[in-house]
Amino acid sequence: MNIWNLVVKEIRQRKLNFILGLISVIIAVTALAGSVFMLRIHDLQTEEIIANKQKETEERMALLKDDYRKIMKLLGFNLLILPENQNLADLYANDYATQYMSEDYVTKLSNSKMMSIRHLLPSIEQKIKWPEEKRTIILIGTRGEVPFAHRDPKEPMLIAVPKDSLVMGYELWNSLGLKVGDTVKLFDRNFSIQKCNEERGSKDDISIWVDLAQAQDILNRPNQINAILALKCHCFGSDISQVRDDIKAILPGTKVIEKDTKVVTRAEARDRAALEAQQAIEAEIANRQAMKEEREKLLSILLPLILLACAVWIVLLFIINVRERKSEIGILRAIGVHSSAILKLFLTKALIMGVAGGLLGYMLAFITGKLFYNVLTLMSVSGPELFITAIIMSTLLAVIASWVPALLASKQDPAEILREE
Repeated sequence: MNIWNLVVKEIRQRKLNFILGLISVIIAVTALAGSVFMLRIHDLQTEEIIANKQKETEERMALLKDDYRKIMKLLGFNLLILPENQNLADLYANDYATQYMSEDYVTKLSNSKMMSIRHLLPSIEQKIKWPEEKRTIILIGTRGEVPFAHRDPKEPMLIAVPKDSLVMGYELWNSLGLKVGDTVKLFDRNFSIQKCNEERGSKDDISIWVDLAQAQDILNRPNQINAILALKCHCFGSDISQVRDDIKAILPGTKVIEKDTKVVTRAEARDRAALEAQQAIEAEIANRQAMKEEREKLLSILLPLILLACAVWIVLLFIINVRERKSEIGILRAIGVHSSAILKLFLTKALIMGVAGGLLGYMLAFITGKLFYNVLTLMSVSGPELFITAIIMSTLLAVIASWVPALLASKQDPAEILREE
């Protein structure tokens, strides 16, 4: 007796029974594969959404970082390094330091490995009488920024004043009728006006900036300065006490003042923007995870119900099939066909039903997914492991569901069956 031939003939003869069982398996596999597709696509969409948000955040932070750099250049330095014996009351009263320190200090600081500051600007500053014009001015000498030896050079915040040139405050050039390119005499030296500053409403309006060495010569302070301006690196946080300790360890006999809170305020605003952006990403991740958990919870209830309903339906179909084939089973048993062969007959039919239903169910889930999702996305979530799992699951579902009816059919007494017939 050829089991396969009998099964094929059985399927042809009782098409409706087989098709109804096949549909049941297809529904089960479609529900299973479709659920996995949906969850995997949800994960991919989550990754894409988060990646886009992170990209937007990075672009936004890059703009904020550039904005912060530009603002720092406009607002100026925020650290002032002074001689330790400088009286702060005198500093605030005169608006410049009255004590001095060696110019070598700035070189020593630039050669250090300190990472918490950048943009060093040594200067000497003093209020004096301009003898040629008989006016009180503030003379400021600067040599330009001193780069750190261990770092890549940064774009300077202030450009050095060339020798024999000067930059003049608004009140001075405006009241004297001077302009860029004019030559003025300052302490018996000729200087060309390089720049005329706009009105600032501060001591800068009566200030003149010249080369540091020339200012030291005029003030008779060779190799001396009374301040080093610096910019605290925001990446090291806002702990000014740590910066003070770091600088004092390199330059003993100095003190550090944080002189401009606008820079700090802008830096804190940038930090808040970064924090809010990160919190938005975390909130999106949490929201997407909550959606996934809700879907998983729903599927954890629906899938078992669907699989159970399909299994019960297959059991009923096979019970009906066994009853319809009762006389056939009796004849086969009467001519000597073993009960195990009867069992194989039904299980083979269930096996064909399971494999065919698995293939069709997986294809249906795939095609349905294509209607709602991008093809490439669906291809990326429908791996071979899911296909193999679907086939194994559908086969087991059909075989296990048909086992009891097939076993009952194989155990029937042929004498009783024929007597009833």
